[in-house]
Amino acid sequence: MKDRLLTTIDFLKSRGVTYADIRYVRTTTENIKLTNETVDTLSRDLDQGFGIRVLADGAWGFASSAICTLGEMRKVAGRALAIAKASALVKTHDVTLAPLVPATGRFETPVTLDPFKVPLSKKLELLSFVNRVLRRDRKIQVAEASMDFFRTEKIFASTEGALIEQVLTESGAGYTATAVDSGEVQRRSYPNSHRGDYGTGGYELIERMNLKDEAERVREEAVALLTAPVCPSGSRDIVIGASQMALQVHESCGHPAELDRVLGTEVSLAGGSFLTVDQLGKLRYGSRLVNIVADATTPEGLGTFGYDDEGVPAQRTDLVREGVFVGYLTSRETAPVIDRTSNGTMRADRWNRIPLIRMTNINLEPGSVSFDDLLADSDGALFLDTNNSWSIDDRRLNFQFGVEAAWEIKGGRKGQLYKNALYTGITPEFWNACDAICNRDHWHVWGVPNCGKGQPMQVARVAHGAAPARFRQITVGVSR
Repeated sequence: MKDRLLTTIDFLKSRGVTYADIRYVRTTTENIKLTNETVDTLSRDLDQGFGIRVLADGAWGFASSAICTLGEMRKVAGRALAIAKASALVKTHDVTLAPLVPATGRFETPVTLDPFKVPLSKKLELLSFVNRVLRRDRKIQVAEASMDFFRTEKIFASTEGALIEQVLTESGAGYTATAVDSGEVQRRSYPNSHRGDYGTGGYELIERMNLKDEAERVREEAVALLTAPVCPSGSRDIVIGASQMALQVHESCGHPAELDRVLGTEVSLAGGSFLTVDQLGKLRYGSRLVNIVADATTPEGLGTFGYDDEGVPAQRTDLVREGVFVGYLTSRETAPVIDRTSNGTMRADRWNRIPLIRMTNINLEPGSVSFDDLLADSDGALFLDTNNSWSIDDRRLNFQFGVEAAWEIKGGRKGQLYKNALYTGITPEFWNACDAICNRDHWHVWGVPNCGKGQPMQVARVAHGAAPARFRQITVGVSR
């Protein structure tokens, strides 16, 4: 395959293109889901093909195919070149790429237990056990448990001389209990909502999740929520659990820091951003405790890889340092706008999509306090846990998040349980209200397997390191 890619690159060089790259991508996916002890999803899919980007006459062209012969690659290369030349007829400016030392190398996700070699019977037994435990109360009307595994093999070559091979393995699992009684519906999830938690690695990640050990607690909390009082509204101190903090980072920092969104070249799905370039290095985004980084090298993060889909090495970049907004997620095309080089965030959803700026691991760095000490210092605050819903405006400023459960903190412990809790805020005001973040003992990298962006829609797998954190005087509301 490498020879075919390099021959195609030579062909494009002979046609005088400014730049071109070719990606071969082969993806294996396994999805398993049990609902009420019945298998409702069981699939293993294989998908492969290649995509070619060409920069000619100052404009991009892209074409792709699932037929991976040399003849097809040459034909598709010609089509991408023709599209670039046609695009140049309506360009507003020439595309300029940030300089890059072309890389040659190989990256492979460290894997202890290959998830595609673990017997299906073992996976089904685990999910069935969880289903049975969740359904031991008749009020649990729906018990869902799932596992997903991905293996992506990539070869990238460019006219600049890059030649990179990668094998990325990703694993995840989770479950949800939905309780129903007297017209009330409540749910609890583990280890996170929206199909659970994910990371780069093998089946060892699933074994570390302790899925069996938490099922009884999840069932009991789902049932308890049915009769719990509605969360009182008002202005309250809140302590947000780590998994909900991950989504908070995703929506109110990760997306607004995408430089293509800021520049208006990608706004079709979720709008623009309040983090305009005039605020770089100036905006007080949060309190001095708030440090947020984009780190594609985080061990086991779902946004961890060796190189992005432009061949830029994985790296760590400050986005917010001591509360000041200092960095964007960039590509080779957008980085020159702010006089920087790419920090390696361009990724495509499979072979037939052009790369976009995507989050890697956008991590809220840990603070210094233990979770027990934080609760002991937060009498009267609410502890909010596990995302249930979210809404944010198209500049990523005004947001509302609902959570599965809330507890009033009394005497350093979680006390009264509340249902239907939500909180709202304006992004910089919210982050400036942060006055405590738990230490690394409580920090975890939460995988988000379904981040959507682009038109046509592309799905990316990203992650967020986060620990529980406290915010002062946040508006807390209720929903029914």
